[in-house]
Amino acid sequence: MSTEVRFPGPDRDLAGTLTVPDGPGPFPAALLIPGSGPVDRDSNHGKMGLGVTAQLADALTAAGYASLRYDKRGVAASRLLRDGSTEPADAWKRPGLHDNAEDAAAALAWLAGGPEVDRDAVFLIGHSEGAILAAEVAADPGPVDPAGVVLLSCPATPGDVTLRWQATMLPASIPAPVRILLRLLRVDLVKSVRKNHERIRRTTTDTARLGLTRVNARWVREFLDHDPATDLARLTVPTLAITGSKDLQTNPDDLGRIAALVAGPVETWLAPDLSHLLRAQPGPASLRAYRKEIRHPVDPGLLARVTEWLARHRPAPAR
Repeated sequence: MSTEVRFPGPDRDLAGTLTVPDGPGPFPAALLIPGSGPVDRDSNHGKMGLGVTAQLADALTAAGYASLRYDKRGVAASRLLRDGSTEPADAWKRPGLHDNAEDAAAALAWLAGGPEVDRDAVFLIGHSEGAILAAEVAADPGPVDPAGVVLLSCPATPGDVTLRWQATMLPASIPAPVRILLRLLRVDLVKSVRKNHERIRRTTTDTARLGLTRVNARWVREFLDHDPATDLARLTVPTLAITGSKDLQTNPDDLGRIAALVAGPVETWLAPDLSHLLRAQPGPASLRAYRKEIRHPVDPGLLARVTEWLARHRPAPAR
């Protein structure tokens, strides 16, 4: 059964969906934290429906777990403020990375406090930025100590390093005529990315104009300087980290860093042929394949790996 809910966040009530299996509870549960950008509780945004958290919720329900997924601050129903007003559509550009972590911590506390949920068996599952946030929350959990953490496509290097790595991988996804033109014009993509980082670091406002585009400058500044390794090294709860072998947004080599950093029990899996969208990608890794990928579901093998790991690490119910 799924119920539309609102729960208190640091500066507003956030909107989400609580899904509970049939039968008597309390149930083990998971908080599902979506990725970067203006994504809603299902990991969808206007230009692309990823459905990652929605499909994770379905898999969890089938495995006997409750789940909470939510619209990020400034997105969809979480644009509604406590005074009844609604923020503009670009309001998602104002929060920083650590604001998003505070929202995730608030969601965890609310989920763990529900009568349907076994407070001692609440897990964090994050994808992309959501994995960074899951690590940050679990490293300093506050009133709720999660039973474990699942990190899907989680980087283990500072944001500026991750973005420069992405720039080195980008040419493989650019059409051949564009690659030829860039070579003729002697355009260095990595150098251009570094210059943009320097411009954004000089800003002080929540948003800023970069060329013709207004960007979420505060989030980018915090992301550039944030090193997930600091939080990963403080994780003492069981941790599962999964990255696809064809991920062009998170370096698959970071799985080795995660395995070395996490202080508690840790498992990693390099998922064969999966992209950052957690779908199988035939042929060479390419961002251009995303439009076709989203026509297919999240990889069933990945969902099975997550639910099987949860079953092995679920604390025994209190008697």
